[in-house]
Amino acid sequence: MKFFWILILLMMSAVAHAQQHALFKDADLNTGEKLIAENQCNECHIRRVGGNGSAIYKPKGRINTAGALRGMVEYCNTELNLGFFPEDTTAVAAVLNKRHYKFR
Repeated sequence: MKFFWILILLMMSAVAHAQQHALFKDADLNTGEKLIAENQCNECHIRRVGGNGSAIYKPKGRINTAGALRGMVEYCNTELNLGFFPEDTTAVAAVLNKRHYKFR
């Protein structure tokens, strides 16, 4: 019975991972989460748009592809001099995609 539940969890994990856009296929979501927290991304978004900061993810037409999302994360990286490596930028974008955009 224990094996059955482990198998179910592995299958669910594979399905969740498969739902990400191909651009984020190999992204490390844990790294993305860590970088978002360390660089206080949510706090910056709150300062920019108010409320809980989530309104920054709503502008229709502005971020309408996975590539545009990754590009916006790279823009933040450059403008704020965060020092992300390319794989870090992809990891952060993958987390945002999973949470907000859901590009497949």
